[in-house]
Amino acid sequence: MQKTLFIKSLTVGLLMLIIGIPLMMIEDTIKARLQFRNEAVRSIAADSVGQQTLLGPILVIPYSEQYEEEELVNAANKHTIKRQRSLQKRLYVFPDELKMLSTVDTDQRYRGIHKVLVYSGQHDLSGSFQLPDLSAIQREKSDSTIVLGAAFISIGLSDTRGLKNVPRINWHGQDIEFQQNSQLNYIKQGLHAPLGKIELGAAKPISFTLNLNIDGIEQFSVVPIAKNNQVTIRSKWEHPQFYGRFLPSPKERKIDASGFQATWKISSLSSNAQQQFLSSECCQQEIKVVTSTPSGIDAPAQNVTSIDSFGVAFIEPINIYSQSDRAIKYGLLFVALSFAAFFLFELLKQLPIHPIQYALVGLALVLFFLLLVSLSEHLQFVWAYLIASAACLSLISFYLSYALRSWKRGVGFGAALTLLYGVLFGLLQSENNALVMGSILLFSVLAAIMLITRKVDWYQIGKTTTLNNTTDTRVNE
Repeated sequence: MQKTLFIKSLTVGLLMLIIGIPLMMIEDTIKARLQFRNEAVRSIAADSVGQQTLLGPILVIPYSEQYEEEELVNAANKHTIKRQRSLQKRLYVFPDELKMLSTVDTDQRYRGIHKVLVYSGQHDLSGSFQLPDLSAIQREKSDSTIVLGAAFISIGLSDTRGLKNVPRINWHGQDIEFQQNSQLNYIKQGLHAPLGKIELGAAKPISFTLNLNIDGIEQFSVVPIAKNNQVTIRSKWEHPQFYGRFLPSPKERKIDASGFQATWKISSLSSNAQQQFLSSECCQQEIKVVTSTPSGIDAPAQNVTSIDSFGVAFIEPINIYSQSDRAIKYGLLFVALSFAAFFLFELLKQLPIHPIQYALVGLALVLFFLLLVSLSEHLQFVWAYLIASAACLSLISFYLSYALRSWKRGVGFGAALTLLYGVLFGLLQSENNALVMGSILLFSVLAAIMLITRKVDWYQIGKTTTLNNTTDTRVNE
């Protein structure tokens, strides 16, 4: 009868599901440790400096539009008086050309056992502005008078604590020191340099240069606010991650053992940064603004919560928590393959293995993942993986040499598990090929099982198992 074989199969399957519970608990532990690591990043950012986003420079020209307007004071006799009106507005002028060369050095800070990458950057900016004519300004009244105010250059920076110098801008040969606050509505944090009153409609572009020393943590972003943007970032860090709306072209990017250098070339035709900036300024300030590149336009009346940007993240080549999380995804597969091997061995060799022995080996396989994440917090991931796998494989091989009543069988199962751990490490290191490698592994295991059992008479095995159990019972009696 097949009842005994069915009950044993059901028992092994139930054990495998039960062992999935500690696997889920370890997975929750990994996620909790990742949250602790993120808390460490936020803690360091709160105590020193956070991730940086650079916006600008932008030329801001305040102005007032003055005009007379008739106001009805007596409806009966239609008596009106003239009142002077004055609307306070701003003209935002973006650079025609903006070039930035950034040299970034990285360092490490620790919060407990967690390591966080910080950086210090030297940024050299240069470019030019083309000042618009007064005719570029959109007026409320055609006969109104435009009175220009004191202009200033504004730079937005997400965390000004990262500034390590008092920057100065060379504006058309004039050296001007920056002051606190960007004077913008979109991003309050930053700097501004007062220029005084300037004359619109200059025939030649006005050139500028400035240097910024900025510290930050993990990520540095740039907003392509100019008409033509060229940004080059170089560093000795070997593992950059480029992100954002724009990526450097392969021809403008180089990464090797000495570090990386990447160049972005972005025009205002491929980016909505100017329109997004103007939309935000308009909604928060509730006034009309215009830009002079490529021509004077009204800002659309909509709220923009984000703005086009790009940048580089200075990341660790191996995130231990993401690696451990990916590894535990294969935990149930490890247990299933091991139990399948035990079950086949039990059937083919007629050597009974008790469900408790199944459970103990399954728990040893589960503890590998807990050892992996705990050791990797103190050692390199490769060494943590090697030590955790060696400890579990040694324990399982030693135990199975007694459970299977032969040290050769124990070593054989240990060797098979060693191969399985080696394949898992390859899956973790090759993220792009993980799916195809995992598929090939499962196919190979299934093919091996089918090949080994191709001549097995499963009905006869069930009868043999029943007969052996009956014989054992009679002998005991």
